[in-house]
Amino acid sequence: MISADTVQADGLQTNFDQLLAANGIRMSAAQRRRLAWLSERLGRATIHQAGSVPGRDHGVIILVEPPSGPAAEILYRSLRADCAVVVPFGENPAFDFLKSKLTDFGTIGPSFDGPHEMWWGGLNWRPIAPAEGSRSDSALRVVSCYPRAYGDDHAGALREKLAEFDIACDIVPIDAADGEHMRASEKSAFMLRMWQEHREPLLFIEADATLSELPLLPSSLECDIALHKWNRWEMSARTLYLGRTLAAESLLRNWHHIATAYPAVWEGYLLDQAWSLTSSRMALDTAWLPRSYHAPAEDAGTPRHTTVVHNLPTDNSDLGPDAEFGVTMRAARRASRSGGRDAMIVIKSQAASNNAITVIMRDIATSDAREMAASIEAVTGAFAADCGGFGRLELALCPWQDDIRAAKSAAASANSRIIEIAPWQALPADLFRTVGQSRDAGSVVVMAGQRG
Repeated sequence: MISADTVQADGLQTNFDQLLAANGIRMSAAQRRRLAWLSERLGRATIHQAGSVPGRDHGVIILVEPPSGPAAEILYRSLRADCAVVVPFGENPAFDFLKSKLTDFGTIGPSFDGPHEMWWGGLNWRPIAPAEGSRSDSALRVVSCYPRAYGDDHAGALREKLAEFDIACDIVPIDAADGEHMRASEKSAFMLRMWQEHREPLLFIEADATLSELPLLPSSLECDIALHKWNRWEMSARTLYLGRTLAAESLLRNWHHIATAYPAVWEGYLLDQAWSLTSSRMALDTAWLPRSYHAPAEDAGTPRHTTVVHNLPTDNSDLGPDAEFGVTMRAARRASRSGGRDAMIVIKSQAASNNAITVIMRDIATSDAREMAASIEAVTGAFAADCGGFGRLELALCPWQDDIRAAKSAAASANSRIIEIAPWQALPADLFRTVGQSRDAGSVVVMAGQRG
């Protein structure tokens, strides 16, 4: 491994390719673009060496091995406000502790050319946020809807602020099936209609909110989707940005599809599931908006910075109705990654088949980051080389037995074949071909072998 000091990351793609290749890091094109974007704003990118302290000229610290508790604390205390930390193997829960000490800025999901989730964060948003008083040249349209039963005055404050800031908008009443309650399917249907009618990126803001300043951050990030995680785990649809990308459209359509199928479930959880589904199928570029874009009314007028101020209660009644609902995903969502029961990556093959195969990776808590990353790349590479006649591969990372059982149950209910492996196990080149030719379609193939 070489230090990034030998490779000046000046925004040139070839230099980043050299840096990543020299350190055995695979990233998708979208992930490399984000790395270059950060370096252009913050300075040189460097591979963090265990036990070292980032230099003053290092603006982007790339972390490939999860630090221990004391090492994470030392790294955290050594970071400057104007730097970012990038974790190229962000799907690995071993990085969760360090992530919990930092502010989540965003994630970019895995894809065939980069089968890992990339996480990026830092101490605060200010160094990469648009300067105060600036105005973006990027086109943006604010959209909002509300139940017709609320009356025309419901969105008065938002309309006035948008007119003051000269921001194009569509704020319309809709006929809600539940009267004064708007379902997630109705909100997502409205968003789809706005997507089809307009060509600009869309920023949905809840109709009873107001603005303290121009909402410049989402469009400046050049991402697919931007939203806020309330309490760091529950996704909120009160402020939701969609860039004009195929990935953003895919997420919107997935959200509408899931919301229509499960009308009784609240919108934040449905959006969470749409995010997980979309992120597993493409390199979804997500930005996690700061609290200033989801500020309760109590924040306005205090020293706390606000941009979008929502008419929220001071308690948690605006969150899901069951405090224990979704508890299985909280640890993962706090770390901005897929949970053990979600597919981390889904890859389609060229085979004309509806048959799917699920690979469950166990024992990830006792494997180092490089070992686990290499195993993920081995699985996806083997499937690309010989899919065995399967039309789709789903790879799930399961740190606990409960996660393994849940993943197996989900795969079995979808009539998917199942392979269970550990990161340290070598895979035969014809793995998927062998499993595909097996007559026992209901069996679980458990790779045997001991750690070397």
